[in-house]
Amino acid sequence: MYQKFFGLRESPFNVNPDPRYLFLTKQIQEALAGLTYGIQNRKGFILLTGEVGTGKTTLLNRLLDWLHGQRVKTAFVFNSQLNTSQLFDFIMADFGIPSDTRQKSQVLLKLNQWLLERYRAGETAVLIIDEAQNLSLQVLEEIRLLTNLETSTEKLLQIVLTGQPELEEKLKLPQLRQLRQRITLRCRTSALTLEETFGYIAERLRIAGASGEPIFSKEAIQTVHVYSRGIPRVVNLLCEHALINAYVDHLRPVPAHLVEEVAREFQLDEIEPIAPSNIPNGANHSTDTQALLQNLDELLGRLREANIAPSPRGERKS
Repeated sequence: MYQKFFGLRESPFNVNPDPRYLFLTKQIQEALAGLTYGIQNRKGFILLTGEVGTGKTTLLNRLLDWLHGQRVKTAFVFNSQLNTSQLFDFIMADFGIPSDTRQKSQVLLKLNQWLLERYRAGETAVLIIDEAQNLSLQVLEEIRLLTNLETSTEKLLQIVLTGQPELEEKLKLPQLRQLRQRITLRCRTSALTLEETFGYIAERLRIAGASGEPIFSKEAIQTVHVYSRGIPRVVNLLCEHALINAYVDHLRPVPAHLVEEVAREFQLDEIEPIAPSNIPNGANHSTDTQALLQNLDELLGRLREANIAPSPRGERKS
């Protein structure tokens, strides 16, 4: 609807966890490096946590793309409302292991034999469980027992547990102390800083085909950061609807007041704003933030000059 008006090939702020749009902040890079290192070196249990909407699933999709490129066998459990029997059904089906029985001992024997075959062939098997904070204590204990599938020197199955901060709190329970002790790597995602919000929006626009002409005003992006609190999913929501409203009103670049209108529409103005110290305002601007605001218009231009941004798409609608 608005793509042609803004010179875009596609919608840059869809909420789908498209791995192409993963924005590599320092923390995301560290998390991705930790996940790949842990899997490559057969560390066994890896924990990935982060607040709702901070990009965990997008990160997992990027990880899965990499794993598939490495010909790694994967099982991705995205529904955590499972009992033990359903969990094993899901794992066996996703790994593609045929099983004509639901008897737990037989299922484990088949899984262990399949993992040994992968190991002898020099292959790695990875189990990823999303939204793990919703798993029952019994299911979490069964997952821990899967790490007993091992040789004398290495784990046969690499397990990535992903969830919200509540998962870390659950793992502190005495009943789960054995599982907690087996976690060898901990990775986290977090909200974007103001500077990262500018970069996040610019990068998504670039991938969607932006030519370099400003699409959001500096004040609009600052307003997005205020109301989103740096949560990427909320940044996407605000930007998507602000683009739609700007298209309807034939406004470019998107002004701050349209972002404010979207925030009110979704009742984001009722949420306590982020600390004022994190928001530049007049004399409170830090030197770095002032430079960021002054140079925002040049960001996409520099990307284009480096031959990583696409060419303009001709005339837009007036």
